[in-house]
Amino acid sequence: MNTRSYDTTPSRRVAFLGLGVMGYPMAGHLARAGHQVTVYNRTAAKAIDWCAEYAAATAQAGHLKHAPTPRQAVQDVDLVFCCVGNDDDLRSVVLGADGAFAGMKPGAVLVDHTTASANVARELHAVAQARGLHFVDAPVSGGQAGAQNGALTVMCGGEQAAFEAAQPVAMAFSRAMTYLGASGAGQLAKMVNQICIAGLVQGLAEAIAFGEKAGLDMNQVLEVIGKGAAQSWQMDNRGKTMVAGQFDFGFAVDWMRKDLGLVLDEAKHNGARLPVTALVDQFYADVQQMGGRRWDTSSLIKRLR
Repeated sequence: MNTRSYDTTPSRRVAFLGLGVMGYPMAGHLARAGHQVTVYNRTAAKAIDWCAEYAAATAQAGHLKHAPTPRQAVQDVDLVFCCVGNDDDLRSVVLGADGAFAGMKPGAVLVDHTTASANVARELHAVAQARGLHFVDAPVSGGQAGAQNGALTVMCGGEQAAFEAAQPVAMAFSRAMTYLGASGAGQLAKMVNQICIAGLVQGLAEAIAFGEKAGLDMNQVLEVIGKGAAQSWQMDNRGKTMVAGQFDFGFAVDWMRKDLGLVLDEAKHNGARLPVTALVDQFYADVQQMGGRRWDTSSLIKRLR
């Protein structure tokens, strides 16, 4: 049951492209907040199911629609939200004869929540400007639970005016949405986020594996050290599940490897040295070889047992 409370932002006509594990509940929060939402998904059946589910949950049957193409989904809306898999998926729903840019009205804003490259963000921003449109790169942190609970952290790049136009509506699924600078800044900030997570999870995995080898009660140890300087979100939310060997918490190893690939590619261009990140990326490759492509990122500990 949804317990999220929403502000009094006036109802807007919006579109949401991509109803995956993140996009489905994000679009749902927009519907629950009272906005008129048209959705598009590559698998049309999921868009139909979304409309049925949220029409029943919100009594908004006449205001929730699905469209067969991105171009049709975005017609006559002021704000378009998008959350797909990677650079190529993003281009496929934004560009081309049936893409979002072909159907958006002048001055409309597309807010992209895909974790993608900074280069594709700058590319699509330039195309949007040439067409009299606006593009904001706005990757999110918080995972599946954050999307379901409407508590995502959103990092944004692009024109500040476009960000300010989108922010009140996007707060339906966000706990924080911050403007960080020019086009690409949002994607670069998400890369910083993933670098931090990679190192933290590996450190936690090594600590738990070490403690187990030493014969310690690691649940008890985590309770103790979680009250000191070693405390982190990863420890609080994944420490005990790592001890228990449970790795079904949303953000999959395959997705992390995709994200770290973006990080390492960007580092080649900007000269950043990322020795730990590169090593952890290879550790995740080991987990994939173990059959853990869909395990969550805390499964790094599997390599050490």
